[in-house]
Formats: sequence, C-alpha cells, structure tokens
Amino acid sequence: MKTILNVIWLVLSGFWLFIAYLAAGLLLCITIIGIPFGIAAFRIGVYALWPFGYTTIERRDVGAPSCVGNVLWLLLAGWWLALGHIATGLVLCVTIIGIPFGIANFKLIPVSLFPLGREIVPTDQPFAQGW
Repeated sequence: MKTILNVIWLVLSGFWLFIAYLAAGLLLCITIIGIPFGIAAFRIGVYALWPFGYTTIERRDVGAPSCVGNVLWLLLAGWWLALGHIATGLVLCVTIIGIPFGIANFKLIPVSLFPLGREIVPTDQPFAQGW
C-alpha cells in the first residue's frame, strides 16, 4: 500500500516538491556557511519525494546550534518551501481522492520550517535510534 501511495504522490506533487527542495539546496550550497542547510534541503527533498512509510522524529542531542540554524533556515528557505506545501496541499484537497495527499503535504510543513534537529526514520521503527 505504501508503494501505491508513494507512486500517486510522486505524480501529483512529490516530483515538483523534490525539485523545489533541490533548487533550495543548490542555492544554499553556494556558500560554505550554507552547506549544512543545503544538505538538510536535500535530505528533506528525498523525504518529500517518497514520504509514505517514513516519519520524522526530533533528536534530543542537537542543542542550541540546531535552534540557531532553524531560525536562519526559516528566514532563508523555510517559509518559501512551507508556502509550496500549503499551496500544493490546498490544490490536492479539492478532490476527494487528493485529500489524503493534501493532508500529507500539511504534515510536511513543520519539517520544511524547522528541519534541523530532526531525523527521518521508517514508520515501523520511529524509536529505533533510542530517543
């Protein structure tokens, strides 16, 4: 079932969201300071490409640098990507078949706003890392 949902997701919005995250990651990697943010964008882009069967968990060991990084991320790229998720989610919620995919888009908004300090794990092992 996850595969079917992921394929439909890929066609409806996943590919375009992945392209948006890829573009944001490439722009952020232009400077040395932006490389960690670019890597976060690539990681979330892969998650946005194939989201069903995975979830995010908050890492408890990251500390203050992650908080500062999330504020910078929010200003540089986060709110643009969140607007993309909102727009795509609203368009997908127009049809009954698209409602689950619209809801999945809305669930990606917190990750797109504050990606640092989060880890993407399979849904059947959300506590596999011992957090």
